[in-house]
Amino acid sequence: MRSPAFPPRRPSHLVRYIFPAVLLLGLFYYLSNRPLDPQAPNTRLTSGHDPSISSSSSSTPSYNQGAPDVVNQPAKDPSSNQKPVHGNPEYDEDEDEDEDEPVHDAKPEPAQPVSPVSPVPPKTTTIHPIDELIDLAEKDFKDLLAKESKTLADAARAYRKRRGRHPPPGFDKWFEFAKENNAVVVEDFFDQVYHDLNPFWGVDAATIRDEAAGYEMVINIRNGNASAESDWFWTQIWLNMIQTIEHLLPDMDIALNAMDEPRLVVPWEDINAYMKKEKQSRILSPVKNTIGEFQKLPAPVKSEQKSVHIVDKEWENTNPYWLIARRGCPPDSPARKQPALTSFDNTPNFSPSWATPHQYQGYVSNSTLSSEFCHQPDLQGLEGIFIRPLTTSASKVLFPMFGGSKLATNNEILLPAPMYWNEEERFTGGDDHGPSWDSKVDPVIWRGVATGGRNNETNWKGFQRHRFVSMNNGTKLALAEEGTEPPVNFELPSAIYNLAAQKEKRLGPWVSQWSDVGFTDLFCDPDVEPKQEDGKCVYTDEHYETVLGQKLAVQFYYKYLPDIDGNSFSGRYLGFLRSTSVPVKSTLWREWHDSRLVAWKHFVPMDNRFDDYYGIMEYFLGYEDTVPGHDEAAEKIAMDGKAWAEKVLRKEDMQVYVLRLLLEYARLGDDRRETVGWVDDLLT
Repeated sequence: MRSPAFPPRRPSHLVRYIFPAVLLLGLFYYLSNRPLDPQAPNTRLTSGHDPSISSSSSSTPSYNQGAPDVVNQPAKDPSSNQKPVHGNPEYDEDEDEDEDEPVHDAKPEPAQPVSPVSPVPPKTTTIHPIDELIDLAEKDFKDLLAKESKTLADAARAYRKRRGRHPPPGFDKWFEFAKENNAVVVEDFFDQVYHDLNPFWGVDAATIRDEAAGYEMVINIRNGNASAESDWFWTQIWLNMIQTIEHLLPDMDIALNAMDEPRLVVPWEDINAYMKKEKQSRILSPVKNTIGEFQKLPAPVKSEQKSVHIVDKEWENTNPYWLIARRGCPPDSPARKQPALTSFDNTPNFSPSWATPHQYQGYVSNSTLSSEFCHQPDLQGLEGIFIRPLTTSASKVLFPMFGGSKLATNNEILLPAPMYWNEEERFTGGDDHGPSWDSKVDPVIWRGVATGGRNNETNWKGFQRHRFVSMNNGTKLALAEEGTEPPVNFELPSAIYNLAAQKEKRLGPWVSQWSDVGFTDLFCDPDVEPKQEDGKCVYTDEHYETVLGQKLAVQFYYKYLPDIDGNSFSGRYLGFLRSTSVPVKSTLWREWHDSRLVAWKHFVPMDNRFDDYYGIMEYFLGYEDTVPGHDEAAEKIAMDGKAWAEKVLRKEDMQVYVLRLLLEYARLGDDRRETVGWVDDLLT
């Protein structure tokens, strides 16, 4: 029986308590679901991401954000959570050692159309976003150095934690070789190796051996001796490099790409399936069952027998190359979902909002993501490689082909490029790396040929080198600012950069004060009649004048060295890094050393549209008396980059990298590969 002291409550009493409770719950839900401050810096700022899983591999972001009507007209007001992130988010050192990377289903659910994320205008603050990026790069670099392995036991432990399996046989000899050559051993430095090789865990070992041995251009290694039938100059340079470590290598055959351009683009769906198999193979086999040596191989295949056992590659020459390159992107990516361009004859459309995922307040904060194009469909009309390469011969078949560089969706296995190993003066500058910072004569210099692919009268406006040279033409800039002559292949900078010279309509005169940029040859379409001579070109002569070339040793007397992709990667990059100048790097190409460099610490990253170029230069140079420059910050990047290149990008470091790469590659071609490994440290 209820006590009379507690009579039943009337509805009015209940409402009196329920209403405030619901109000409080609603307020709590609203506050807990507010987006993070889009301007808040992220403390992860390393230049890479998980290199074992590329755009054409399995761990990929979702792109379901709603679509613009056409590829170059992004949505006006999409959400943004813009932060300086250029870290290795999928290689988190705090994760459990046995935790695997996520793998997307090979056939994901149909995605909605996509749209880019709009950039967030900079805050009104005295702190420049580049200041934040530089500070975070310093922290990232210190974190990277803290991972250095000083002993063999440290190196083996770091390997098992990061790779999820035992090191390959010969790991102890590899580490000994590295230490004898004073190499800095950080497991992260070899991430590119696993990015390149991991899909091959999904291919049968015998198939790997047969495909490599049967290819047309091969380096053979038997009984510790490397040889090659081909006398092609790149083959001979790579052979020379491998012969310096041949005594430490097991039997194998190394197929080489003879072209400037990469050749393999395996569909994302296939790579995803291979990566699932790789994940399943990632085990630490019992020590007692682990085999500590590689299998021997029969004598190399003779030339006349090479086509007997290999798969037909069905080489294709589709143009534009974008149609080939994008098949390595996830099905729900903007590159796959946005329409392909059919004409390149007009002024390109620029959509910098697609760059937001790899930028912080308009500047590159993730240089690895910046080089990926699956989230940047507008680049199909802004890069010569996507419009019309010099040559196109591509295959969907995954087989072990080695090369010097590749795009994010290519599937070649990277070696140090031949010009890096050969150290030709035209690529390195020779022994002269430039004077001291205070002795340099001028700010910016760039010289080059109008390459990037096969330009012609109807497509040159989309080529990146043509765009960059135009952006450094003070006269063209002044006419564009006045509205007298709209730019034909670039756009004036966005208001997001808040440029003082632009506010005064003096962008042209300002750029003319510090820029020394020009083509040495307009690389005209060879089909044009009459044949062009002396570096001239009938359809671009009205826009460009050729200038005299300058040796790199002369260019090193300038403070800032923009590095712009040509037909493929820029062979001058290593020379720039070793110089006393600041490399300003824009690229779509992957190279062996990418995991060793930290953007904003060792070089200045630039977006492939170049829309941040003027903002970068205003930050470092300043503008008259109204905007202070940051000359000391530039000098520090130049000196830090030079010192680091001389420590981790030497020929000895190339040897250490290639030795590690080829030990891993040999294991992939071993029929017992799941149980082949080095476990001597666990036996003691």
